[in-house]
Amino acid sequence: MGERDVHVPVLLERCLELLAPALSRPGALYLDATLGLGGHAEAVLLAHPQARLLGLDRDPQALRCAGERLAPFADRIRLVHAVYDELPEVLGGELIDAGLFDLGVSSMQLDVAERGFAYARDAPLDMRMDQTTGVTAAEVLNTYSHGDLTRVLRVYGEEKFASRIAAFIVREREKTPLTSSARLAELVVDAIPAPARRTGGHPAKRTFQALRIEVNRELAVLERAIPAALDALRPGGRLVVLSYHSLEDRLVKQAITERTRSTVPVELPFEPPGSEPELRALNRGAELSSPAETAANPRAASVRLRAVERKQGPNPSGIRADTLGEV
Repeated sequence: MGERDVHVPVLLERCLELLAPALSRPGALYLDATLGLGGHAEAVLLAHPQARLLGLDRDPQALRCAGERLAPFADRIRLVHAVYDELPEVLGGELIDAGLFDLGVSSMQLDVAERGFAYARDAPLDMRMDQTTGVTAAEVLNTYSHGDLTRVLRVYGEEKFASRIAAFIVREREKTPLTSSARLAELVVDAIPAPARRTGGHPAKRTFQALRIEVNRELAVLERAIPAALDALRPGGRLVVLSYHSLEDRLVKQAITERTRSTVPVELPFEPPGSEPELRALNRGAELSSPAETAANPRAASVRLRAVERKQGPNPSGIRADTLGEV
């Protein structure tokens, strides 16, 4: 499988280290909510010969490729074509021992020019992770009002020239519909003032990110999916999330903080029974990739890793964990 040869899972060793304690029991269920090409899943199945895999992906092509890669583990895997906010329906009440979200666009989607995710190569403006459903980026560009385009670019791309880029798009589509990723990239370059084009990477990067998020409803899906995964963790279960931009990481941080922070007044040195947080964070803040990993795998450059564990039971001492310098 050609894609397998170029796909390098991000922070693989660290993910395996964090997930291992939760996968030690026979028959442990590991959720890969963003299966992609199956790199993380394959490593987990190799490291834990008694573990089972539930792999989700909204991209049918990714599922086919992952299925080929994971064929040697056929008796331990279940692969499902689903968006990860459909997790409660897929699980049907079953709990998971460990889970991983590797967010954003997959290596395969970026590398296959015809998908339209990359601004560096010309392709039809699709950007759907699941090409069997939903609106395309071309439909967004050619039908949204100037105001709605501005909102998408400003909120999802954090683009300070959002209104100007939207105006260029509207003016262009009045002459001919926008269908080409290369033409869109040219428009963005033309819309951004020259001094601003000299820093921060390719000028179209933020616009393409914003469109991809809008087309796939990524943040709305993520906002539902992380709490659902946390709800599904059995005691001692662990969840690892890899985010690649600030909007994703902010939602993940909020969901984790809500369940790891004590609601007892800070001046109270103990937690009354039943008031302890249900989860504990496994790291302080977000972990970054090392310079060595980033050099070997450039897609790790922007990663932010957060990990959490469901507590085994009540804290018998009653002493607040957040006063003990817990990591």
